[in-house]
Amino acid sequence: MTCCEGWTSCNGFTLLVLLLLGITLNAIPLIVNLVDEGQFLQNPISCFEWWFPGIIGAGLMVIPATTMSLAARKRACCNNRIGMLLSSLLNGITVIGAVYCTLVSLRALSEGPLICNSQVNSTSSCEFSFNNLSNIHPESFDLQWFFRESCVAPAEVTDPTLSGTRASDGGRYSLNFSSKENRHRMIHFSVFLGLLLVGILELMCGLSQMAIGLLGCLCGVTKRRSRIV
Repeated sequence: MTCCEGWTSCNGFTLLVLLLLGITLNAIPLIVNLVDEGQFLQNPISCFEWWFPGIIGAGLMVIPATTMSLAARKRACCNNRIGMLLSSLLNGITVIGAVYCTLVSLRALSEGPLICNSQVNSTSSCEFSFNNLSNIHPESFDLQWFFRESCVAPAEVTDPTLSGTRASDGGRYSLNFSSKENRHRMIHFSVFLGLLLVGILELMCGLSQMAIGLLGCLCGVTKRRSRIV
C-alpha cells in the first residue's frame, strides 16, 4: 500500500465512524419526540434536528467519500492519478456536508431548544431557511438557556395566571420548570455539541484527503512492489 493510499484508507475508517455517530446523534431527539408524543412534529425538542445536520450533512453526503476511501484498501482504486483525483473531488462533497452540519449545530446551540424560545412548541414556529444559518452572532454563545436555573427568562412570563409558579428570592424570580424542560435542554445541548464535534472532525478529514488527493494526482503515486513467494 502506498503512502497516499494508506492515508486515504485511514480517512475512510474515520469517516465511517463519524458518519454513523452523526446519524445516531441526529436520530436521538427524533426518537425521543416519537416516544414522548407518539408522533412526529408534535412538540419537537427544537427546529434544527429537522434540518437533518447529522443524517444528511454528516451522513449521506459523506457516504461517497467513505466508500471510495475504504475501497482504496482492498481494490487499490486510489493507486493511480485518476483515483486520487476522484477521491479529492468526492471529499469536496464531504466538506460541504461537514460545513452544513457545523453551521446548523452552531445555530442550534446559540438558540437553545424550542421550549425555551416559543410558547408554541411546534414546528409551525420554525423558519426553515438557509439564510438563518448566516445569522449567527458570537455574543449569543453564552449558553444561558442551558446554565441558568430556568430556560425561560422571567421577563418572558407576562401571563398573570403564572405568577403562582414564580417564587421571589430577594427581588429575583425563579421559574420552576418540569423535568420535561430539563430533559429537552440536556438532549438539545448533548446532541448538537456532539454534532458540532462530528462536523469539525469530518471537515478536517475531508480537507486533508482533498490535499492528499491533489498531491497524489499531481505528483503521482508509487507502484506496488511485486511480492516474491
